[in-house]
Amino acid sequence: MRIAIIGGGAAGMIASIVAARNGAQVTVLEQLPRVGKKLLATGNGRCNITNINMGIEYFHGSNRDFAKTVIGRFNQKTTIEFFEDLGIHCVVESGGKIFPASGQASSVLDVLRFEMQQLGVVELCESRAETIAYGKKGFKIRVKGKDTITADKVILATGGKANPSLGANGSGYDLAKALGHKIIEPFPSLVKLKLDAPFLKSLSGAKINGEAAIEVDGKILRQENGEILFANYGLSGPPILQLSRTAGEQLSMGKKVNIVLDLFPEMSLQEFEELLEKRTSLRGDKPLAFSFVGLINKRFINVLLKEAGITDLHMPCRDITKSELKAIANKMKRWIMVISGTQSWSEAQVTAGGVDVSQINPDTMESKIVPGLYFAGEIIDIDGDCGGFNLQWAWSSGYIAGLSASIKK
Repeated sequence: MRIAIIGGGAAGMIASIVAARNGAQVTVLEQLPRVGKKLLATGNGRCNITNINMGIEYFHGSNRDFAKTVIGRFNQKTTIEFFEDLGIHCVVESGGKIFPASGQASSVLDVLRFEMQQLGVVELCESRAETIAYGKKGFKIRVKGKDTITADKVILATGGKANPSLGANGSGYDLAKALGHKIIEPFPSLVKLKLDAPFLKSLSGAKINGEAAIEVDGKILRQENGEILFANYGLSGPPILQLSRTAGEQLSMGKKVNIVLDLFPEMSLQEFEELLEKRTSLRGDKPLAFSFVGLINKRFINVLLKEAGITDLHMPCRDITKSELKAIANKMKRWIMVISGTQSWSEAQVTAGGVDVSQINPDTMESKIVPGLYFAGEIIDIDGDCGGFNLQWAWSSGYIAGLSASIKK
């Protein structure tokens, strides 16, 4: 059984190992000078292998149940066992994130490549597949500037379009389309958000801890808590990255999308109003803006007061009206800004969209259109949140694709 795997990322590497263990002759085609380059960047260079708290709610796409089936066959526990067998000692960190004890993504890549070499997997780097022809005798893959590769089975694991400097260029979509597959229009995910706001330059680099929510047509679609970082283009930080998938999807549908910040999520609006009343009444001689020093980051004070409609920032606290105080409280509890877009593919960690899962068998990862063609990883219309979920998708889909492709029928 000759299997060609197009793409030497996380999904392609695990697929090659599983297929080779099952007796297949495996060749991996990678367009970069070496396999696994993107893996080295995951988890801030530490490789967040998976997450103990695996659940379907952490995955997205046109059909979440597809992901549920796939991950149910090779889950986080079997993933940990797989890597511990290769020599990776796994440790659990906050949020259930699983990392190698070495703290190095290179450790994960090293053991994968060692196993591939031990099993005789052929790595053809700097090899870009230009076309795939399918016939009765299998597949012929035309490689740019090199000889044509023939194979009985093909696994497409080319990744998506996120972070093109690490090899992602969307070339796999063209290969899939040429073989009759539908592509759900890709868009960046786990990416920073751009805002339409006049004060961003003055707040660039400032941070707040609070709650961020995506709002469309007056409805909150998703919310996250944590550190939010302002930049001259908009917002970043862990909560923003988690929300970016929802924002990007709504923007692609032509919706007006708002982000709503709550600077004091631990307090109700009434409790916060009472706090502000107490602060402004204690020292009525204090300038209004100065009365917020010690309550919020100083860089936000003038911006938020102006956003609340306050024109005289230096008025004595005793002169502020109840309606003005309510307006300030409302702004700090519900600061609404318009999202104008997301940062580009070069800033994205993952791709949303991809090959339509309705044309793939979730039990085998085989195409329903082209027998012998399999899919794995980010090329498919499934993506996950931060925290090891996207790598789990790569491991699960790659494992099943490699196993299924290597079974002789």
